[in-house]
Amino acid sequence: MTEATDAPAGRRMWVVAGLMLSTALAAMDGTIVATAIPSIVADLGGFALFPWMFSAYLLLQAVTVPIYSKLADLYGRKPVLFFGVTVFVLGSLLCGLAWSMPALIVFRALQGVGAGAVLPITTTIVGDIFSVEERARIQGYFSSVWGISAIVAPAVGGLFVQYGSWRWAFLVNLPIGALAAWTLVRHLRERVAPRRHRIDAAGALALAAGAGGLVFGCLQAGGRHPGGGWTTLAAFAFGAVALAVFVAVERRAAEPVLPLGAFREPMLAGANFSNLVLGMVVVGLSSYIPTFVQGVLGGSPLVGGLTLGMMSVGWPLASSLSGRAYLRFGFRSTAQAGAALCAAGGAVLLSAPATASALPVALGCFITGAGLGLATTSVLVAVQAAVEWEQRGMATGAMTFMRMLGSTLGAAVYGGIVNATVARALAEAPAAVRAQLPAATDVTSALLERSGAHVPPHVLGYLRAALDAGVHHVFLVTIAAALVALAFVSRIPARVQRVRV
Repeated sequence: MTEATDAPAGRRMWVVAGLMLSTALAAMDGTIVATAIPSIVADLGGFALFPWMFSAYLLLQAVTVPIYSKLADLYGRKPVLFFGVTVFVLGSLLCGLAWSMPALIVFRALQGVGAGAVLPITTTIVGDIFSVEERARIQGYFSSVWGISAIVAPAVGGLFVQYGSWRWAFLVNLPIGALAAWTLVRHLRERVAPRRHRIDAAGALALAAGAGGLVFGCLQAGGRHPGGGWTTLAAFAFGAVALAVFVAVERRAAEPVLPLGAFREPMLAGANFSNLVLGMVVVGLSSYIPTFVQGVLGGSPLVGGLTLGMMSVGWPLASSLSGRAYLRFGFRSTAQAGAALCAAGGAVLLSAPATASALPVALGCFITGAGLGLATTSVLVAVQAAVEWEQRGMATGAMTFMRMLGSTLGAAVYGGIVNATVARALAEAPAAVRAQLPAATDVTSALLERSGAHVPPHVLGYLRAALDAGVHHVFLVTIAAALVALAFVSRIPARVQRVRV
């Protein structure tokens, strides 16, 4: 059992420091890597493959969350979190040494294996060692990690790209991860009663296979055979069969990796499925805002990173204020307001023309971030208040899993949409443009390289318009996802009652 709320305050704050450093790894990764994407593509090539950078990372992160959550309940939080941080740091080192886009995708997948332990386990530890009255103050600390990362990570990433190398966007994780691991090993205390457990390996494998099949199918749907290739259909069929096997296994498992009751009870179902679609909103902005600012608006990598960072500024600000909101208006109303703000932010982004500055894009990111802060925080607190202590890890892990799964599928869907849009524009290009397209397969890289002077201006303009159309389709889908989230959070009861899964 993790150290209780009556542990010495000094030791608990050292634990909080280690947890904040661990959280910083995940908080910085999204914005700093997104800032470096254009430079990575320009250096390694593979624009059509780059969505797999996010999909591989998010897929492995998502499918390992319920596994880590179950292992943490069985064997303790400390070894699971330490393992996750160590694997994440190793993956970061290998990403920094990557020599090709396929190699980088493999190493990002390894990063994802480690990242799956960070967010759910840190959140569970906070719930273990702090009382309900203390959690609001501690949540403010963790919100500040996201806020600081929102400012620091894009700026640092932009500086790395402009004055150094994109590789430092990954290597910067090494000292942070090492300090986090040392702090947790030294100060986190646990007492875990030894007992025999039955690990649900079959359920975990079926879940990973099913989610992987769906993600691969989404990517293929926007590739060479949009919507109808046999590989696309086979991937979706495989994913559906694997998920059906997962459901059958979980019904009989003595200690299921992800209890099916988490998707049947109205409170938990509304929370989990709203997190699924909100994960799509998050990854849509994280993946394509820097590319839009640089490739369409002509901004620098630093401007692209700071523009995206406004989402992470709005998120912790709204999260820190959500406590007052849900205490006064209720969890459901606060979550509904957050989902509505997400849709409003997407509408601002959708209205941004290719000739605009980055300011309206930054505004749209800030509004969306504020909506995410209200919605995700109020839903998380509602669920943790509704379940018993012994189910807190499972409930937290299920919500984290669903949001990561949404991000994983979203990255695949958005990649397919943008790739298909650009491919269609190139196929329909006028003869004068087609004759002067770059020889490289990834013609979109011409917009992201600072050395694209060899491409005629009218060709660059055509490519810019194609990319603009693709990214605006992404913004349209994020609006739809936010409206679906609004419908799901409306299922949360007005008054939270205790439930069991």
